[in-house]
Amino acid sequence: MSSILVAAGVALAVSILFTPYLIRLFTRQGFGQEIRQEGPEGHQSKRGTPTMGGTAILLALWSGYLGALVATNGSGPTASALLVLLLATVLGMVGFLDDLIKIRRQRNLGLNKTSKLVGQLAAAVLFAVLTLRFPDSNGITPASTNLSFVRDIAVVSFGAVGFVLFCYLLVSAWSNAVNFTDGLDGLAAGSAAMVLATYVIVSFWQFTQDCAAELIPGCYIVRDPLDVAVVAAAAVGACVGFLWWNAAPAKIFMGDTGSLAIGGLLAGLSVVTRTEMLLVVIGGLFVVEALSVALQIAVFRTIRKRLFRMAPFHHHFELAGWVETTVIIRFWLLAGICCALGAGVFYSEWLSVAGG
Repeated sequence: MSSILVAAGVALAVSILFTPYLIRLFTRQGFGQEIRQEGPEGHQSKRGTPTMGGTAILLALWSGYLGALVATNGSGPTASALLVLLLATVLGMVGFLDDLIKIRRQRNLGLNKTSKLVGQLAAAVLFAVLTLRFPDSNGITPASTNLSFVRDIAVVSFGAVGFVLFCYLLVSAWSNAVNFTDGLDGLAAGSAAMVLATYVIVSFWQFTQDCAAELIPGCYIVRDPLDVAVVAAAAVGACVGFLWWNAAPAKIFMGDTGSLAIGGLLAGLSVVTRTEMLLVVIGGLFVVEALSVALQIAVFRTIRKRLFRMAPFHHHFELAGWVETTVIIRFWLLAGICCALGAGVFYSEWLSVAGG
């Protein structure tokens, strides 16, 4: 438990203290955000706000995790934790290139779709292949080839090749979903912090009920659950520390550097905790934001009319007259409800298995 608290505390401190340095540095370098011309009129005043703040989130994430290992004299980094961190970092690098191109070309479009998809593909394939390796003393690898809800669904197995494809779809979907949500000050960072905090609870509970420790009804077959909880805790601290400066009115944006990294982090955590489908509930806000974009495109291409005033649909409410902070707070509430529901589903499943 102490390692979880240390990870969150170190990441929080690094994120809060390092982000102002990035604000000053990126302001001097002219690394300002470009704004969509068709977006809400009030957003045009945000043009030039420093971006690529996800750099601070990644630095704080690594600092929190490594700091916890050193401070608590941990047994060393584990395969599950390092692979999740690797996935988030590689996607963060893809996002960094995307942000840099936007800044250099002074437009709101960075990497083209093909380049971004190739980057996501490379990160996902590397992650998927490696998570099926590195068995522990009990033969448990960081991931399994089965589809999972609260735990593996034994009758739904992808096989190695199918799992790699599934991982790509998962990583691409979640990184893009967080990216879509990152359109209002603090919306993505605050919502992600709640989802990540839920994963601290999920992975720590798996640690207390680990089958490797004791074969009891309802135990979980997972690798390195405590270390995964440390990663999730470090991510919570990193997001909350960044939110201090990203909350309205934002002094810095996370950019694709942060949104793609966080999306990859969520996908990675769901894989190593065997909760890929449960994440759809826990991260329900991100799912709805992504669906709003897909529905907007599908409806417009079908009947040439827009379903929403603008997608992602948080902009729909802005254009309907809601104040930005009202949209943010209400969407945070929705994110919190989804997290509570997901945690409830997770615990109720354990009760049904352990009690039976």
